[in-house]
Amino acid sequence: MLALRSGLTRTLAARTLAPQVCSSFATGPRQYDGTLYELRTYYFKPSKMNEFMENVKKNVHLRTTHSELVGFWSVEFGGKVNKVFHIWKYDNFAHRADVQKAVTKDKEWQEKFIITNLPLVDKQEIDITYLVPWCKLEKPPKEGVYELAIFQMKPGGPALWGDAFKRAINAHVNLGYTKLVGVFHTEYGELNRVYVLWWNESADSRAAGRHQSHEDPRVVAAVRESVNYLVSQRNMLLIPASFSPLK
Repeated sequence: MLALRSGLTRTLAARTLAPQVCSSFATGPRQYDGTLYELRTYYFKPSKMNEFMENVKKNVHLRTTHSELVGFWSVEFGGKVNKVFHIWKYDNFAHRADVQKAVTKDKEWQEKFIITNLPLVDKQEIDITYLVPWCKLEKPPKEGVYELAIFQMKPGGPALWGDAFKRAINAHVNLGYTKLVGVFHTEYGELNRVYVLWWNESADSRAAGRHQSHEDPRVVAAVRESVNYLVSQRNMLLIPASFSPLK
């Protein structure tokens, strides 16, 4: 009997000390796909922007031999201009590290692009993101313009605001006036930040669709729920470069 009590005491103590896993504490849908997306923003002095774009156009093929370029855009309006936004895809962090080593050793890329363009760049910003689990990267049906909506959400992660945010996005998608390209959630950078990339046939078609959505009760209800978790939002109109895979 003494041995039984002793064993029971040890079992209860182990249960008390061991961390208890509870699904209610999950921060959101689990990220099973290791594919990551590097979102880069470069800023320029006004006189340097065109020169940079011409250099990229001539030499970007040297960089894309190492990893996949998803898209490359110039910012038309929405906050600071004279900047470009581009997205690179990697299988995982090890893949990105291997690519960084390879491009450092690529003398042609270093000489024709890095050395030439580095003096033109005023500032760089880099975020590492994942696609949210409920979204796949989509390719638009034809050339158009893009809208990048950047949402800063309240701390707490997708467990707090994920479902409401998803409903708000899908409410716009279901109207059919725009096409969702991708929804990216930061892993490194400003946390609780979500980048939503939309495609529109033109800036005017986007404006018409937005006016329509503001009068749709389903969109209004979903957005009202989502903004309870919103800290700030910024939208930019993006123009795809001639060499951008997404146009």
